[in-house]
Amino acid sequence: MRHGSGTRLAQAGECLASVDVDWLQSETGWSPYLSWRDAQKLDDVREALRRGDLKAAGQMARVYQLTLVAV
Repeated sequence: MRHGSGTRLAQAGECLASVDVDWLQSETGWSPYLSWRDAQKLDDVREALRRGDLKAAGQMARVYQLTLVAV
């Protein structure tokens, strides 16, 4: 099994979070995939954003506020 690093994005409303994750690679045909821990972290960040808890989300990810610049 090999590992790689990357990011996943989670969005709720006008907030976006960039979550660092490790991608797992195997020869099973299901690659790449997230570990259970990273999948849970992504869900936790998404839920914190939905609640408006930017402090909690910011402890697990980089949080950005989205601004519409053109319609």
